[in-house]
Amino acid sequence: MISLMADQLMDKIQVGADVRTFGAWMTSEQRRIFLLCRRMLQDPDEADSATQDVFLKAYKALSKGTGELEELDNPGRWVTRIAVNTCLDRLRSKAWKIWQRRPAPEDEEIILQMTSDNQPDAERRLFSKQIQERLDLAMLKLSARQRAVFALRHYESLPLEEIAGVLKLDVGTVKAHLFRALSKMREELKDLYQARS
Repeated sequence: MISLMADQLMDKIQVGADVRTFGAWMTSEQRRIFLLCRRMLQDPDEADSATQDVFLKAYKALSKGTGELEELDNPGRWVTRIAVNTCLDRLRSKAWKIWQRRPAPEDEEIILQMTSDNQPDAERRLFSKQIQERLDLAMLKLSARQRAVFALRHYESLPLEEIAGVLKLDVGTVKAHLFRALSKMREELKDLYQARS
């Protein structure tokens, strides 16, 4: 199905983007792109807005035939690059820094108690939610580039070489950003590691 979409998308490059084909492809990619934007921006409303921008940019590029041909062989990678760049632009903008919602100080002090396998599902769900909140808070401490590399590696499960391709960086630079991101995340979440030992 996805390869058929990619072939159909490629066929439309010469004649401009076909709305129906593009809509079907967008539907297949929308949730993944929203989650990527959500992880990078740490705000569901901003992620929703960014996702719309991503597909608008993609549609315009296809209808004008301005997409880079080697990237259009892999539409998923191409739209991922658009999403990452859209999020990076937002994270770097002065308006974003002014309006970005910061967590309340008490949110940073969520006390987590490790659960065992025999606890009820409701407690496990609560624990998972608390862990996700802590991860989100830790992600806010990363630079825009580190956030992009971390999200692509750990949420999208992309290999380092593909991350380098998406971000147009060399692999060594990606490794450096990933190392710094992991170090910061470990530092922010060290109380969780200590609770397990």
